[in-house]
Amino acid sequence: MQPNLQGNSKPVVEANKGFQVWWQLTRPHTLTAAFVPVVLGTALALKEGNIHFGLFFAMLIACLLIQAATNMFNEYYDFKRGLDTEHSVGIGGTIVRDGIKPKTVMQLALGCYAIALLLGVYICMNSSWYLALVGLICMAVGYLYTGGPLPISYTPFGELFSGLFMGMFIILIAFFIQTGTVTTGSILFSIPIFILVSAINLSNNIRDLDGDKENGRKTVAVLLGKQKAVTLLAVMFAFSYLWVLGLIISGTAPIWTALVILSTVKPFKAIQVFKKGSVPIQMAPAMKATAQTNTIFGLLFAIGIFVGHFFS
Repeated sequence: MQPNLQGNSKPVVEANKGFQVWWQLTRPHTLTAAFVPVVLGTALALKEGNIHFGLFFAMLIACLLIQAATNMFNEYYDFKRGLDTEHSVGIGGTIVRDGIKPKTVMQLALGCYAIALLLGVYICMNSSWYLALVGLICMAVGYLYTGGPLPISYTPFGELFSGLFMGMFIILIAFFIQTGTVTTGSILFSIPIFILVSAINLSNNIRDLDGDKENGRKTVAVLLGKQKAVTLLAVMFAFSYLWVLGLIISGTAPIWTALVILSTVKPFKAIQVFKKGSVPIQMAPAMKATAQTNTIFGLLFAIGIFVGHFFS
């Protein structure tokens, strides 16, 4: 998918071909928001005992499917509401550019949910049926983000819901299915990922600010304006790193978690690109850098926790 600019300043994005059509439909740059919390929650559970790898992989696949389905619901409902066009930047484009029927996209999303539900049954059978309610709520939020009479994406609560349900809650569930409990420590360790997953959502809304404003969305970025929203994003980045520092100083986290500092190049890039960019296609790399921040930070955080189990 190669974007460019015509003389009329409208981005022209080539249609996807073959397998790429279906891969882009999942919006792969967002899937790390589901992958990283599962890995981190499992790493936290190591000090409590052995890891059940069947539960780990079931949780991982279920979360990836729910995230992919959420993206498909987004694609479907944004098309139905006339928000996506063939010139739109940052969308899968499966409907408006690649010619896939909206009905097919919805069926694939529901299929992902069905498989995730089956995996959820397996997880509950091997942990606790209380998780069934939590899982159903998470799936409902995934649908209601862009579906329903008042989509969450039209409100200022998108960052909060994405951070809670695709960040913190996944970490805590991944920890719970391995240990049978939720500890104060697991909550403290989940906070920077909660913030960074929320940052992915905020970066998306900064990029789409003008279009969202035209379509009546009241996102945080629309309410604050671009400059203040970028400042908020920078504060969220800084808070995540400072939180880890606080965990280390307090003795809650091993010194090895300071590895997260190696990921700082990505948030700096995101802020710089957002400050310079004025149209979505120019700001798209900033959103990608934000998603990469979450991935690299989360994996380094998990590695630091893992190493700390054996060398502290």
